[in-house]
Amino acid sequence: MEDFFPRISERLNNRRFVVANNAHGLSGAGTIFHYHAEDGAISSTYQGGRIRMGNQVGRATGPDTIELLYQCLTSDGEILAGWSRGRVGVDDAGRTTLTFVWGWLSGAVGGGESSYVELGE
Repeated sequence: MEDFFPRISERLNNRRFVVANNAHGLSGAGTIFHYHAEDGAISSTYQGGRIRMGNQVGRATGPDTIELLYQCLTSDGEILAGWSRGRVGVDDAGRTTLTFVWGWLSGAVGGGESSYVELGE
């Protein structure tokens, strides 16, 4: 089996992302995700907007695909958890992009699609 992780790690490790589109989710304007990738594992922390604090854990599942579990504490004091399956890409400007299909596991119902773009320095 091919080791997909080096390519994913290169696009995610120590990079920050902002929401490009998330019509049905809690993250939005002001939410910043900070990803880390090490030894086959993906993690991130996120906060801002309606998210007081959150984190994610996951792994690469293909050359440009990942899966994550996430949890957060909202600014209203709610604890929520969910899953997502995503694709790692690159836009015309060379920034890393993330697109996800996601759903809630606890604290809310439903799901949706969302996209994120790397925050420029």
